[in-house]
Parts: sequence; C-alpha cells; structure tokens
Amino acid sequence: MAETDTDADDQYDARVQPAPLDERTPGLWRRYRSLPANVFFISLVSLLNDASSEIIYPLLPVYLSVTLGASPWIVGLIEGGAESVSSFLKLFAGYWSDRRGTRKGPVVFGYALAGLARPLLGFAGSWPAVFAVRFVDRVGKGIRSAPRDAMIADSVGANERGIAFGLHRAMDHAGAVVGPLLGYALLVLIAASADEPTAGEFRTIFLLASVPALGAVLVAAFVVRESRAKNGGGKNAQTSRVAVEQPTRAANDETAKGATTQVTPPSSAPASSGAPSPPVMPAAPVVPAAVPTPAPRLSLRGFGGDFKLFLLILALFTLSNSSDAFLLLRAREAGISTGTIPLLWAALHACKVVSSLVGGDLSDRVGRKQLIVAGWLFYAAVYAGFAFVSSPGGAWALFLVYGIYFGLAEGAEKALVADLVRPEQRGTAYGLYNLAFSVTVWPASLLMGLLWNWRGATFAFLTSAVVGATAALLLAATIKPRPAAGAARA
Repeated sequence: MAETDTDADDQYDARVQPAPLDERTPGLWRRYRSLPANVFFISLVSLLNDASSEIIYPLLPVYLSVTLGASPWIVGLIEGGAESVSSFLKLFAGYWSDRRGTRKGPVVFGYALAGLARPLLGFAGSWPAVFAVRFVDRVGKGIRSAPRDAMIADSVGANERGIAFGLHRAMDHAGAVVGPLLGYALLVLIAASADEPTAGEFRTIFLLASVPALGAVLVAAFVVRESRAKNGGGKNAQTSRVAVEQPTRAANDETAKGATTQVTPPSSAPASSGAPSPPVMPAAPVVPAAVPTPAPRLSLRGFGGDFKLFLLILALFTLSNSSDAFLLLRAREAGISTGTIPLLWAALHACKVVSSLVGGDLSDRVGRKQLIVAGWLFYAAVYAGFAFVSSPGGAWALFLVYGIYFGLAEGAEKALVADLVRPEQRGTAYGLYNLAFSVTVWPASLLMGLLWNWRGATFAFLTSAVVGATAALLLAATIKPRPAAGAARA
C-alpha cells in the first residue's frame, strides 16, 4: 500500500474543487430533487434492507450476552469477523463489476443472499450459530456494496457526488430509524416483558425482520436500472471505439467500390501511345487510432498516490472504529434498559439522516477532506465521552452527537473515492476502500473486547479515541487538494 505512482490520478477531480457559492447555486432541497431517479431507487433499496437489519442489530448484543451468555470478547469476535469478511469481499465484487461492465447483478444477488440468511438468526441457539448466520449475511453485503456505490457514482456528475451519496446514506439511516422502532413495537407486542424477552420471543422478532428485506430484493431486481460509468469505462469504452471505427469502415467500403470500377493500365505502356493516363487513386482514409481503455486490474498499480495514502490513513482510523455493539453494551451499563435500546438506536439514526443530508451537500461545497477530518474528530470526542459515561442521559446525548460523525464523514469518504480515480476504476476503487476497513475492522473489535476485559471500558474507549484523533490529524496534514484552472463550482 506504500507503493506510489505519480500520474494524473494523483490530483483530485478537477471538477470538484471547493469554490465560493454564488446566487446561482440551487438550494439544498432543489439539488436533491434534481438527482436521477436511479439514485432514489438505489437509496430506497438500502432503506428497506436497513429497516430489516436494524430490527435485529440493536437487540443482538443483548441476545448474545444475556440469552446466550457471550462475553464482550465474543461479541467483538462475531461482529468484527463478520464485518471484516464483508469488507474483504467488496474488493472482489467491485473489481468484477469493472471487468464485466455491469453492476446490477451482484447488487441484486447480495441483497437476496442477506435477506435469506437473516431469518435464520431466530434458530441460532448458540453464539457459533449466530456467527455463522452473521457471516452469510455480511457476505451478501460484501457482494453488493462496492457495485452499488459505483452505480451511484456512475449515475451523477462530479458536482453531484456529495449529495448523491448524502441522499443514499440518509435513506439508509432512515431505514435504521424505522427498523428499531419496528423492533420496539414487536417487543411490546410479542414479549411478555420488553426488558427480559425470552429466546422464543427473540426468534419470532428475527423472523418478522425478513419482510422488509424481501421488499428490498424486489425493488433492486425490478426497479433499479443498470448503470454505465460516465466519461468512460466498462462497456462505454467499447461503444466509443465502435463509434470511431464505424465511419472508417464505411469510408473503406466506398474506396473499395471505386477501385473495382476502374482499371489501371500496365505501367509498361509508353507514354506517347495515346492511352489515357491512369486514374489517380483516392488516398486511403486516415484511420483514427482507437484508444483502448486499460482493463481493470486487481491491484493498486494505476491508482494515484493520494488515493493510496487515503486508504492507508483510513485503515488506521478503522483500527479505532470497533463494532457499535460495544456502544450498546456501554449504554446498558450506564442504565439504558433493554426495552429502551431500540429507541436509542432509532434516535441515533434519525440524527444520521439529518446530518447526512447536510453533510453531503457541504462536501460538494466546502471540500471532502475538511468534512472527513471534522467527522473523525467528532468520533474521537464521542468515544472519549463513552469512556466516562455513567448515566442514561449521558448515553443518550453521546449517541446523538455520534450521529453527526456519520453525516460528516460517510458520504464525503465515498465521494472522495470517486474524485480520486478514473470512472472505469470505480468498482475496484470502492472495493479497495472497503478492503482498507477489512484490514483493521476485525482487529479493532477484537482489540476493544480484549482491552475491555483486561483494563475495563474506560481504558478501551480512550484508546480508540486517541487512535481516531491521530488518523484525523494525519489526513488533515497530508492529502492536499490541487486547484485546477477553470474548475467548475460545486
């Protein structure tokens, strides 16, 4: 990952330079309404799938620790391992979508696989069984995520990437608002005691969570449309070569027809014989040289130095970014009841919705890097707060501030990836972006669980805060936007 190639890709996309706004810049909501329909449909799929997932997720740490007797280290093993496998698979899925020039197939398959696996949690009677189901669920996520992100980037121009990813993250988080609220309602309706549900009651809730997932698969299969990379890549590159070659073939055909109707006299005929002079043959048409698009490679070669450095710093930040299951366990230690946890989780994601919409727009206007650095610093501050939280009110406040981190950083990170690479590299680039998570996301959760068991929650959360703040400062000091002449305003 330290290897660098100095080329044009070392620069940010020239069309995405931060510039002061003027009175012609459309308002926030008008910019979101002008996005292509495909971006909305992809975001709707994420909303439905996340509603299904988030019925389960806030209850799963409690199910593991209370019902199945798993320790914090086991929780870290399950969640970190599942997410690590997911992120690793995103590399291959993104690369494959670049090679094939198609995105929709792996997206639909990934959502279908996760939707089929998720209800099986209801029959998992031990933590290894939960691990197996979560593993398959996250495999589905790994297959779909990078091609889906590339579809979003393919669907919009450079000056709309921030709001496109902001909308997607907002609708994804909206699903995470709906899901916990549905989970809370199911707890109240199904469980004899919402604070102490039985294994059978958990099973029923997990089975009902598959209904929104089915809706997500149907929308992905029948409503979302295939995308093609703007400005080249995939099958577009082949189409452009055909467009160049077709006029040339036509000219060659016309020349061949003219040649068959004219007979050239022998060169040995005397000039004074009175024979007509040989006709002048038309010059052969100049064939424009087709510029083939290099085939995508599963390698860091061909990517710019800024992109590689960003991946390296991102991997460091992810070392601090352990599973949110630890935040839920910490909130329970601070006095949040089991029945209230879904409401806490819904409130967090409601904050993510608002901050994602605002943050996506800001990343187009003021720059991606600034938003990411601010978001990472928010993250470090929240983890430092969780080190000392001791009351339900403090836990609620920290969860709401935590939502700001997602709004500032998530969409801006994905938009920055598209800015730093060529269009035909996007699938592979998003795979590498997610691979940077997979390298450290499992160690991050394992480390958090081990530190918690060894020195307690305060020490574990403070360690994560220090690592996250260090990554933010490194990003601020390294990757530099390079203004380009005539850059379009966002």
